[in-house]
Amino acid sequence: MTNLVTKYMGIELKNPVIVGACNLVINVDNLKRMEDAGASGIVYKSLFEEQIQLENLQMFEEMQAFGNSNAESGGLFPDIDHAGPEEYLMKLREAKESVDIPVFGSLNAVNFESWIEYSKKIEQTGVDGLEINLYSVPTDVEIMGKAITNEKIDILQAVKNTVKIPVAVKLSAYYTNPLYVIKEMDKLGADGFVLFNKLFQPEIDIDNEEMRFPYNLSNHDESRLPLRFAGLLHGNINASICSSRGIFTGEDVVSMILAGADAVQVVSTLYKNGINQIESILTDIARWMDSKDYKTLGDFRGKMSRQNISDPFAYRRAQYVDILMKSDEIFKLFPVK
Repeated sequence: MTNLVTKYMGIELKNPVIVGACNLVINVDNLKRMEDAGASGIVYKSLFEEQIQLENLQMFEEMQAFGNSNAESGGLFPDIDHAGPEEYLMKLREAKESVDIPVFGSLNAVNFESWIEYSKKIEQTGVDGLEINLYSVPTDVEIMGKAITNEKIDILQAVKNTVKIPVAVKLSAYYTNPLYVIKEMDKLGADGFVLFNKLFQPEIDIDNEEMRFPYNLSNHDESRLPLRFAGLLHGNINASICSSRGIFTGEDVVSMILAGADAVQVVSTLYKNGINQIESILTDIARWMDSKDYKTLGDFRGKMSRQNISDPFAYRRAQYVDILMKSDEIFKLFPVK
């Protein structure tokens, strides 16, 4: 019988399939369905400091709209403070209590102090671990890449000094050398790395001449990037490796583990195929393991990583050169009309 047990951030999971942060997890019934379908863990939807700031500003503007409208009163409303993250924390605590599998908090903060404050509050809900989203979308041509990297490393160190629960870092791939950033964060004691954030990219509505930000689900081809870095990182860091983006089937999960991942996160496949897709993924993993006579994930984890394959260029540019050398093959797949 196959054994799908794995460890992520030092926590034993019954299998490597974790539900990533998304709107699906807000509903308690969905959480229970995910658990019943076989999910080994759930990352709750992220707490966004920016959203709290915008809600606070909106409430202030609404309360001030009719301020001093009566000559005999200074205002129509009593002094009320925005609840801040309290509603989110209440829902996160409810989510944690509604299932028996591990639940992880997720945080996107803006200010350095907020990373510390919110991390502590999330820990107090009883979650099993915390995922911090460290990415940057530079808009200033004067900022050096090293300054951005150092800022993210300082945030991780502050969070690790604040909480006692395991901390995973979810990164974007847009660093000059993601491997260096990950290695430096690994030295600071990061318990896991989630590869990678899917950042929203803008589009322009040419009819109305305005910006729009469509919600785009991942596609299968996006799995190649986390696969590459899982293969490069296996055996080189102490933290767990969790692949994210473009993972839809059991075959995708097997590929990630062969590269060196300890776990994966799935989101888009649940939107496209339903929550029961988790069960299908696990069935396919077990079936493949049986066909190869693998008893545990450890029997093949990292087997196809850079550390364990004979081709030293497989994770560099060998594939690209090979494609050029077989350039005629593309015409067989896509005949020119």
